[in-house]
Amino acid sequence: MNSYSTHEAKAKFSEILRKVRNGQRVEITYHGKTVAEIRPASEVEATLEARLAKLKADGVISGSAEEVTFKPLRPRKGALQRFLEERD
Repeated sequence: MNSYSTHEAKAKFSEILRKVRNGQRVEITYHGKTVAEIRPASEVEATLEARLAKLKADGVISGSAEEVTFKPLRPRKGALQRFLEERD
């Protein structure tokens, strides 16, 4: 994988996009640590199951896809009012 510092990425953005269009992945670093990865859009998995499988294969998560559950996020009533009161 090609690696560029944030400064180099800014200066060579067209070159980076050309590499990505050719199917390569590009890593962006800041002070030697990876902060972003640019990859072809066609590599993005379409399903949740495929994304979970990839995260498991990469060692980011453990367990099976059946064990992962998600709850819908619902804002509590009055959130805006509480936010405005906390600002003062």
